Amino acid sequence: MKRVKNEKSKLKDSPEENGVHTNQYSSISPPASPEAQENAFSTYFEDKVPIPESVNQSFSFRKLWAFTGPGFLMSIAYLDPGNIESDLQSGAKAGFKLLWVLLVSTIIGLLLQRLAARLGVVTGMHLAEVCNRQYPTVPRIILWLMVELAIIGSDMQEVIGCAIALNLLSVGRIPLWAGVLITITDTFVFLFLDKYGLRKLEAFFGFLITVMGLSFGYEYVLVKPDQGELLKGMFLPYCAGCGPVQLEQAVGVVGAVIMPHNIYLHSALVKSREVDRKNKKEVKEANKYFFIESSIALFVSFLINVFVVAVFAEAFYDKTNIEVSEKCNASGIPHTNVFPYNNDTLEVDIYKGGVVLGCVFGPAALYIWAIGILAAGQSSTMTGTYSGQFVMEGFLNLRWSRFARVLLTRSIAITPTLLVAIFQDVRHLTGMNDFLNVLQSMQLPFALIPILTFTSMTSIMNDFANALWWKISGGVVILVVCAINVYFVVVYVTSLNSVLLYVFAALLSVAYLCFVGYLAWYCLIALGVSCLDFGSRMQTGLSRPIDIYLLNDMDTDALVER
Repeated sequence: MKRVKNEKSKLKDSPEENGVHTNQYSSISPPASPEAQENAFSTYFEDKVPIPESVNQSFSFRKLWAFTGPGFLMSIAYLDPGNIESDLQSGAKAGFKLLWVLLVSTIIGLLLQRLAARLGVVTGMHLAEVCNRQYPTVPRIILWLMVELAIIGSDMQEVIGCAIALNLLSVGRIPLWAGVLITITDTFVFLFLDKYGLRKLEAFFGFLITVMGLSFGYEYVLVKPDQGELLKGMFLPYCAGCGPVQLEQAVGVVGAVIMPHNIYLHSALVKSREVDRKNKKEVKEANKYFFIESSIALFVSFLINVFVVAVFAEAFYDKTNIEVSEKCNASGIPHTNVFPYNNDTLEVDIYKGGVVLGCVFGPAALYIWAIGILAAGQSSTMTGTYSGQFVMEGFLNLRWSRFARVLLTRSIAITPTLLVAIFQDVRHLTGMNDFLNVLQSMQLPFALIPILTFTSMTSIMNDFANALWWKISGGVVILVVCAINVYFVVVYVTSLNSVLLYVFAALLSVAYLCFVGYLAWYCLIALGVSCLDFGSRMQTGLSRPIDIYLLNDMDTDALVER
């Protein structure tokens, strides 16, 4: 009882340290014991980037440059091969009409990434670590497994994207399975670039983003899309003459852009900057610069995505297989037998997309496309590996060597990818990609609900907790995004035409909805729906808000160490 009173007094009274108002958020990270310091480990930020001083400046480009890095690494998830494939299919199936969906999805993604960055800056812990301290053991393990599934699904798309790019560049000489092995090997090499300095690693990611911009920008300039139709499709939220195919594609765009593991990743990456969390001014400043940097990074990623949509909207919208097949046969380039000789509407993926560009615009277009896909796959594979490490370390509190952690997280994600590459043909991967998109869509609540929950709790965020309008708008956005993705899952399952699969999906749905409901219950209490706060009273025997209960749980490790 005495401890509860102490916690309440902490929330009411914030001491001053060196004349600076010190907030509760400055003390929620577990203090480092001597033993922990001796066995300290890190994945991405062994040396934190110092932030330059600026006196009486509301904005400093030097400070913005110091904070630049995490947002661009985060933005790579918006440019992975799964996103590129969604972009080209959007252009081929709906022309320019779904560009506004891409724009809205990117803006929603920015707002969600803002929450992730704020959690990492304010608490000094990333989302997986906070989940580990907040949720009981069984829900925590289930949550970890769900996020791992999302990472595996994303990683399969990324690694196979690299393998497809290598297959195109080698004119089919490098088979899919060999491309996967090459990607795994060079990913291990590139991941240890941070040993030479964090900024060098971030510069390497910047180089890969530049390669993507130049590659897909070249295709854009080559095709010369109609700028009037492009602007109309981007800013007019309407889809004239659209049917079920275009609706499903619009849902697919949302699912491809907003990825669950990216929320966990971004909340960890922001810890790489030196920010005194006891100083409210520094925390506020860090939040501001990280948001500006994320906005710039996602604007760049949005432009690159627009390049891809516009190229396929201008050149291949409403085209048939027979039209493309005839052009391919006339061009004489390799891979000409990938399109059936019929009048069905053209269906493309990142492999067929490269082939069709080569058929219509020459071999240079094909190889430059493959270089862009390789850069997208390689960069996203690396950030996916970081996501896997952060998630596993945070949820399971691992204290392994760095190599062991990389090897384990890579093995979990790569094993199913290698099996697919061995037994699947490069020309028939569209069905697998649809399944992986559905898999990731199902995992979205397991990132979006926790991030809204914890950033709304004053015991964790104190002065930086979400305001009322953020709680309402965030809740509505997450509800809409999850509803859209549930629709996407339902459409996919109903297209399978199997009673056995329907029964299996129904059983899974019951368990899935129960767990989502559990997370939503916690979230609603954090948002202020106090009438639901009966669970914390049952667990603690006290009539007090759930955020105090969870803060007590968060401090348990510290008390044990003391």
